[in-house]
Amino acid sequence: MSTFPISGTSAGFGDLGVPQALAAALGRRGITAPFPIQAATLPDSLAGRDVCGMAPTGSGKTLAFGLAILTRLGAGKRGHRHPSALVLVPTRELAAQIEAEIAPLAAAVDARVASIYGGVGYGKQLGALQRGVDVLIACPGRLADLVERRCVDLSLVGVVVVDEADRMADMGFLPAVRRLIDMTSASRQTLLFSATLEGPVEKLVKDYQHNPVRHDVQPARADEGHVQHHFWRVEAEDRVAVTAEAITARGPAIVFCRTRRGADRLSDRLARSGLQAEAIHGDRSQVQRDRALAAFRSGRLDVLVATDVASRGIHVDAVPLVVHFDPPADPTDYVHRAGRTGRAGADGTVVSLVGHEHVVKTKLMQKKLGLSNGISSPDVPSLASIGPAREPRALQSRPERKDPAAERFAPRADRAKKPGAPGRPSRGGAERIAPTGASPKKPGGARRIRAGAAQARSSGQRRRQDVRR
Repeated sequence: MSTFPISGTSAGFGDLGVPQALAAALGRRGITAPFPIQAATLPDSLAGRDVCGMAPTGSGKTLAFGLAILTRLGAGKRGHRHPSALVLVPTRELAAQIEAEIAPLAAAVDARVASIYGGVGYGKQLGALQRGVDVLIACPGRLADLVERRCVDLSLVGVVVVDEADRMADMGFLPAVRRLIDMTSASRQTLLFSATLEGPVEKLVKDYQHNPVRHDVQPARADEGHVQHHFWRVEAEDRVAVTAEAITARGPAIVFCRTRRGADRLSDRLARSGLQAEAIHGDRSQVQRDRALAAFRSGRLDVLVATDVASRGIHVDAVPLVVHFDPPADPTDYVHRAGRTGRAGADGTVVSLVGHEHVVKTKLMQKKLGLSNGISSPDVPSLASIGPAREPRALQSRPERKDPAAERFAPRADRAKKPGAPGRPSRGGAERIAPTGASPKKPGGARRIRAGAAQARSSGQRRRQDVRR
């Protein structure tokens, strides 16, 4: 296995065997020198060998396999419902991202690219298959559905790419991946990319790759930002308040929850505390997820509350803060979550909220990851000393914050006349970022949230005193 640090390389794409038309298309986009994962894998991929690549997110894997596919397509005739290459990915966001990256290059060699995934209607995807697709990028669930409907035939697929295979395994997709690969040509070339090669991923390599060339590309220290890891002892009743304070001090932030329902609930409560918040998870439609990501990237959201599954498609540089509201399932999930910050040379902060029931597991995880931070009391002033990447939008538009305690004890009739706090859209309403006027789902929910916010603010002085101790 070859091992490369992630850093620049002096070789050009043409030197690696990439056709002039593709190299010129890259040049027009300002891409002239390959990343190490591209320099390492392209010669073997273009030679027709099976390749197993280990590289983290953001290392340039998409171009590594995209250029190999487009080069090897050759002059083959496009077939109706018969793609020539198949890229299997775990999430909708990743499928859309890969399509956006490859499509401009495909146009340079007169090839067509399409992505198919769940959460959206069938019309556009079926239309693309009817017109003919050379490179099909797909999530396993939707692809299996379309195969069963006989809308697509994989028997002529000569190149298969399994991207983020480790995450496929985590999400339980490998059985479907195996069935789909079995439908492709027996003489196919298989390219597999994964952050780790353990357990079911290693078995996938053994079962579906023939004498693969392995390349391990690790990030160079110079390309990594400095990331601070904090583990704070916070019980359940205080987690929302501490999370809101941390985001105000160091946001914008991505906050991780264990469940979809938990993500929705936390997003609501953070919105009611004055932050612009949205949840992103598997129950959100693709339009909703795309809109939330776009709002977060553009700075219109202070916080994106995500589940582990949905987070795989979040590719945003310069995220200052990641909060583990719920603990990660294992060290691998911790690394993946924490990897949303400290990207592209930018510094980052990771805060884990640790309840009494999580202390033992957290200490074991720290030991396995080589983190000797221990578990301390919340220290929001330490985040504030770094300074927020930008002031939360809610604070920008509200120079004077109202005391929620006054509203809590106002007469019920007066409270009913006040406009609703930012919350989530109702089921029948149009999708909006940070909509207003939403009502709590449970009777008395708003009163409990206001009471919690009032208690958090009234106890701020006591918390700061505790932190100093």
